[in-house]
Amino acid sequence: MGLSEPIRRLDDTNVLKEKILPLCRLQKGEVWTDPVKGHRVGVCDATDPVQIAALMKGERAILAVHDPPYNFSVGGKTTQQLFKQDIQGYTGFSERWILNSLASMLEDSHLYLWLGADQREGFQPLPEMMLLLRKFTALTSRSYITLRNQRGYGTQKNWMSVRQELLYYVKGRPKFQVVYTDIPKVLRGYYKEVNGKWTENLSRSRSSTIRPGNVWLDIQQVFYRMEENVPGAYAQKPLSAIDRILSTSSLENDLVIDFFSHSGTTLISAERLGRKCIVCDMDPVFAELTIRRLEHFRSTGKTGWQCGHPFPEIAEPKGDLPLFPSL
Repeated sequence: MGLSEPIRRLDDTNVLKEKILPLCRLQKGEVWTDPVKGHRVGVCDATDPVQIAALMKGERAILAVHDPPYNFSVGGKTTQQLFKQDIQGYTGFSERWILNSLASMLEDSHLYLWLGADQREGFQPLPEMMLLLRKFTALTSRSYITLRNQRGYGTQKNWMSVRQELLYYVKGRPKFQVVYTDIPKVLRGYYKEVNGKWTENLSRSRSSTIRPGNVWLDIQQVFYRMEENVPGAYAQKPLSAIDRILSTSSLENDLVIDFFSHSGTTLISAERLGRKCIVCDMDPVFAELTIRRLEHFRSTGKTGWQCGHPFPEIAEPKGDLPLFPSL
């Protein structure tokens, strides 16, 4: 019997969310402080400077990792079911939360922004966001990273879309830490002159593996087969991708922020790598899911539920027809 998630997407069914809302320990504007390491999780509007200031409490981060709504439908869902507005409204929304993020970042800090590009609507909002970010003179563009998605669309009448866009900017001049992938260095016979000496490729580095470039093909995203899977959270990002970002752009005990927490991956990565993390989400359900994921990790050592139930209080008894079958 194949693996299947016990609940539908949380952004797809109001019936399910209405059952979860009474279980949420936070309401709009409230902030939970982790009693163990001081992480914070808030139910905050990323565009509201008052709410973000209350969340940050005067602290500023060396790294911001944001995964805002992409402004188009995904997974075969209609746009009426998901966050969607005209592009002018979307860029206005984005400008407000970017301003709040910059105010929450140190003078020398990193910004990573996950985005989508809807090939059915002129690749919006990617070009509009790139142009918008030029308005913020405090930011300098550094890289345009491509990550391979676990699934694609457009297979019958177009090239299958399997890419995920990640933009990297810096504020000031923060330090960047070199990391390596698990991919072995295999290119032989390539020589380059180094300090007047012709040196073969394999001997020019202290590592037997290669450094990651701006195309990340080595990161697994088939979530339902992985421990880190968070059922119901369709838009979660791979933990290994967030680990890579935190490892290159922060040090132990540094502060990391994420204003669109969703499944809580940034918080889990910070917990594992010894960073402090402040996150928020507008939706109390995703804020609760983020807190539960941290508590689940601490109690079990597992980074997610795979195909378990993050809200066992509403799980149906085995043998009954599921009220919220997986897609």
